[in-house]
Amino acid sequence: MSPVIKPKKEKFTLPSKYLLFILTIICCVLMVLTFTSDIFNKPLNYVVGYIIVPYQRGISSIGGYISDKNDALVNVYDLINENQQLREKIEQLEDENTQLLQDKYELNTLRDLYELDNTYENYEKIGASVIYRDSGNWFSSFILDKGYKSGITPDMNVICGNGLVGKISVVGPNWSKVTSIISDNSNVSSTVLKSQNNIIVSGSLEDMKNGVILFSQLIDDEGKVTEGDKVVTSDISDKYLPGILIGYISTVDPDPNNLTKSGTLIPAVDFEHIEDVLIITQLKQYVDEEDVNNGYNSLTFSEDLLNEDDTTEGSTDTP
Repeated sequence: MSPVIKPKKEKFTLPSKYLLFILTIICCVLMVLTFTSDIFNKPLNYVVGYIIVPYQRGISSIGGYISDKNDALVNVYDLINENQQLREKIEQLEDENTQLLQDKYELNTLRDLYELDNTYENYEKIGASVIYRDSGNWFSSFILDKGYKSGITPDMNVICGNGLVGKISVVGPNWSKVTSIISDNSNVSSTVLKSQNNIIVSGSLEDMKNGVILFSQLIDDEGKVTEGDKVVTSDISDKYLPGILIGYISTVDPDPNNLTKSGTLIPAVDFEHIEDVLIITQLKQYVDEEDVNNGYNSLTFSEDLLNEDDTTEGSTDTP
């Protein structure tokens, strides 16, 4: 028995030209509908709003964040540059201010020295600056930048501020050492200006801690010497020229012997701050004991000696 063979069904096929015609018709219809109605706008707007807008918002937010950060970085950079410029300006102003303060201090110092120079205008003077001092808070001894090459010799008086500092004790070629009146080994024959009482002013570094130095051997039975009186160098001082201000009476106390008085005085000079001084080039006239012994007394002196001196000077001048 032979198998039954079923006939194959033929597939439906649309010719290409008809398919193209149908698609063309559909496109034209859709174009007409699109231009004449909003049948497709709402669904498309919904799809765009649901998918595209959030994405767009995210991109916009990221862009705004990046823009803000960029602006912030630009501002920070500008602030850093401005801060650096301000720092440089502040440093410049501080340097200028320091220089002005230094100039002002030097001007005040020079003004004080000028006034001091006018106060003692009868004495020839030369200016000098401190280049070294001994350790400690006080200028009890220190070195100046002038020596014998500038005409400086030992025992020349040194002044600054308002009065006496001390005297030259050692001299080198371009330097000299000053021993001040506040040194422990210093004794200055002095006079109370108002009453003309003579006293001895003695240096004391220990008492300088209280801002004073000592005086003694005051004979003042009438109590004329009082607090605030000026004390100057006396005419009988062996090393110091007369009339130079030393200080002001601070305290006066009777001695145990009830004959003399002692006390303290405030120095006229700030011995904690000394930079520039004046050296009086004139020396105090001094006559030692040997010269006194070799001199003439009232028994041996005569006018013939004067005539003898005149004759000697005349013969010396004659070629």
